Amino acid sequence: QVHLVESGGGLVQPGGSLRLSCAASGSISIIHSMGWYRQGLGKQRELVASISRSSGTTSYVDSVKGRCTISRDDAKNTIYLQMNSLKPEDTATYFCNVILIIMGDSRYQEVWGQGTLVSVSS
Repeated sequence: QVHLVESGGGLVQPGGSLRLSCAASGSISIIHSMGWYRQGLGKQRELVASISRSSGTTSYVDSVKGRCTISRDDAKNTIYLQMNSLKPEDTATYFCNVILIIMGDSRYQEVWGQGTLVSVSS
């Protein structure tokens, strides 16, 4: 069993910053990639940023490029999303996503966090 613990969401004014973190724990054999998705009210869930475990390659949705940075601490199975110059349209619930193989298994599985709310408002 794998658990994801997210933290760092909250209320921030436009132009402000937040740092989200997501720590994975449990019976993890291999992590393929970790990332952040978000879902605003009445909107579809979208990938915000992801990072490959093996290469460290990152990818971002166009709307956050230049404002957000995803990073990782492999020793802690943790990723971070530093979000700067936040805009009201960044308001959403942010979900951590991990693609991994659980100990004793050979298949990649997808695990989701419970979500953390980011509200950008004056």
